[in-house]
Amino acid sequence: MADADEARTIGLVLWRVRDERGKSLRVVAGLAGMSKDTLNRIERGERSPTLNEVLALADALQVSVSELTRLPVPAPANGHTDSTTDGVRLALDAIDVDHPGGLVLPVAVLRDRVTQIQHRSRACRFAEVATELPGLIRDLHTTLATGADHGELLELGVYLHVHVTRLWLVHAAAPTDLVRRSVFLARHLAQEHGEVTMLGMAGFAVADVLLNGGAFEPGKIELDSLTLPPTTADTAGLVGLVTTTRALAAVLDGHPGDAAAPMDAAAEIAGRFEATGETDVLGFPLASTNVGFRRVRLALEAKEPDRAVSIARNVHPERHPFLVGQAQHWVHYGRALSQLRGRHDDAVRALRNAERIHPHRVLRDPFVRDTLAVLLRHSRRGAPADQELRGMARRAGLPV
Repeated sequence: MADADEARTIGLVLWRVRDERGKSLRVVAGLAGMSKDTLNRIERGERSPTLNEVLALADALQVSVSELTRLPVPAPANGHTDSTTDGVRLALDAIDVDHPGGLVLPVAVLRDRVTQIQHRSRACRFAEVATELPGLIRDLHTTLATGADHGELLELGVYLHVHVTRLWLVHAAAPTDLVRRSVFLARHLAQEHGEVTMLGMAGFAVADVLLNGGAFEPGKIELDSLTLPPTTADTAGLVGLVTTTRALAAVLDGHPGDAAAPMDAAAEIAGRFEATGETDVLGFPLASTNVGFRRVRLALEAKEPDRAVSIARNVHPERHPFLVGQAQHWVHYGRALSQLRGRHDDAVRALRNAERIHPHRVLRDPFVRDTLAVLLRHSRRGAPADQELRGMARRAGLPV
């Protein structure tokens, strides 16, 4: 068996942890609710796990999800990424001790900077966001501490941490504890503000991070406790996204059949408000393509890759208003294709589409990197997509 740190895949980290604990394949597979053969194939790099399977395996081995999905050192596609992650952590530390260390600026200037950084984030201009983010966090919280324009700045802080800080850290594959700190800060600001839409925005972000980070029970409690504003053109994106997150929670809880009703409700909301051409002023994209993207992911998590591919074929990612959403579609489509016989090259092309749009979303995502490793294992030298695959694998820090 190759060294786990050299191979840098979830499967081999699983093998190393299981071996260190002296637990057999049969025992760990049983605890995780899967077959011995399934776990063996994941460990050997013949199959990429779903989030649900990683959550179950982390629980079976009594380790954190981040231990199984951590990036190798040095991390791929780094650039400013690790230094910015450290910069965000230091900014949050400074806020915690009531000394943000930024500049006091007019609220209009801060609002313009938040707007610009979100535009860059949606356009996948990852390095530009990295350059701006730590300083913007410090400046906003320093200004907030003065007490002037308090309500506006609280709203702006919630918006920044929900839409920019959280997503940048997720796409950077930052440590889970840091992502959680960013959304807990958003919730603290929302609670201080007290308005239901602010509480809904921050509550969604907390639930999303907890569910996807392995803290299923706290995430579900947070989701179930949300009080949402009435569905209007101004809130439809938030309400729709929370509704699709309820569907994700059902799938992660092992009840995929319970996802149908919330997804139908989300589709109705998107269709009703998208048809008017109106957008959600809270910053959540309002498009039927979002519902399609989520249906693909849910089918993937339910271990139905054929259904995921069938749904994806009828989704038009180019109609999504933001590049970051388009990249997300190609990631999930590629992961689903990789699990179907005879679709190897199509999977490579889908993931390559995602990489062209948003390299960090592909090269630092542990599930995508595992998918690349599986595709590489089954690739044939000289096959049409082999060169593209090997290039992606190298950029992802995988042995080729």
